[in-house]
Amino acid sequence: MVSRAQRTLFGEWWWTVDRLLLGALFAIVLLGIILLLAASPPLATRLGVDPFFFVHRQALYLVPAACVLIGTSLLDPRQIRRVALIVFAVSFVLVALTPFIGAEIKGARRWLSIFGFSLQPSEFLKPAFVVLSAWVFSEARRNPQMPSTAIALASLGAVVFLLVRQPDFGQTVLIVLVWCALFFISGLRWLWVAGIGGAALSALVIAYHSIHHVRSRIDRFIDPGSGDTFQIDTAIESFMRGGWLGRGPGEGTVKRILPDGHADFIFAVAAEEFGIVLCLILVALFSFVVIRALWHAAREEDPFVRLAIAGIALLFGLQSSIAMAVNLHLVPAKGMTLPFVSYGGSSLISLAFGMGMLIALTRKHPRLRDVEEDYVPRGAHA
Repeated sequence: MVSRAQRTLFGEWWWTVDRLLLGALFAIVLLGIILLLAASPPLATRLGVDPFFFVHRQALYLVPAACVLIGTSLLDPRQIRRVALIVFAVSFVLVALTPFIGAEIKGARRWLSIFGFSLQPSEFLKPAFVVLSAWVFSEARRNPQMPSTAIALASLGAVVFLLVRQPDFGQTVLIVLVWCALFFISGLRWLWVAGIGGAALSALVIAYHSIHHVRSRIDRFIDPGSGDTFQIDTAIESFMRGGWLGRGPGEGTVKRILPDGHADFIFAVAAEEFGIVLCLILVALFSFVVIRALWHAAREEDPFVRLAIAGIALLFGLQSSIAMAVNLHLVPAKGMTLPFVSYGGSSLISLAFGMGMLIALTRKHPRLRDVEEDYVPRGAHA
């Protein structure tokens, strides 16, 4: 037990942090390890490595991820802005270099090999960009003369340009959706809503007609008979096979034939082996994190903190929703991981960074007046 009287760094952190939010994240991570134990051995066997190779690697990534989450959650809002700016600058440069020096996997260059580890810089770009966008929008209220809209649009255009070059349309759509939500929350005019909506629709039409990869995925989503839909068909079948309670741990067959059963389609593996009940538990946990964060945002008076909390929560919630929706064939396949559940070192550590900022921003910070009163000597008011 940690006493409230202890004036240690950990003691102050423990009594000011949202422990319900922290507990929900811990439960998601724990379920992720369990599902990885079920989903990854067949792939490891096909690759000729230890059956629990991916589980061991994920457990290894959990150590720096936990350090990043806790370390980031100790920061105050001003430090959050500074750290986000540094991470964004470094990630932006790395994303710009990826098309030239990155490894090509499945026709895309999104990963860099650094000291033997594969790093996806765009994963770290996302939370940092969201926090910086919240900063720009919040400064517009404090300083109306600041060209915040122009800065926000320019930064979004630069990020989208780099992501499309890789290409990574899934991350592009995710970032644009969160950015638009922040723009809307910050109080944009309806003229901007129409303009941004029209620009997004035009970009989608251009991408459909000019990029074969985008056109094929949309066509297969609308008309499954127009191309190969093996992964989606197999994923849908897993939900029907699993039923409510699943076929039992280790009894699933989807993981043996799906190449991304440990990553993009781990939700389908969960459905077959543990049933729809576990899937609903996962949905409830993700929903709780988002709703709890938005509850904090609604109670926050500081514009930056309010927008940053909302942005990170929406980023987390939209990524979770898209990843699960792909498994259910509700949206076109985007190759997006399920947060804290799918295998991936870059994804895990970047999510820990984002959630660390969320926990830091939702911590209970005493008002300045209360802090000053704590330091007023007894009898001074007399």
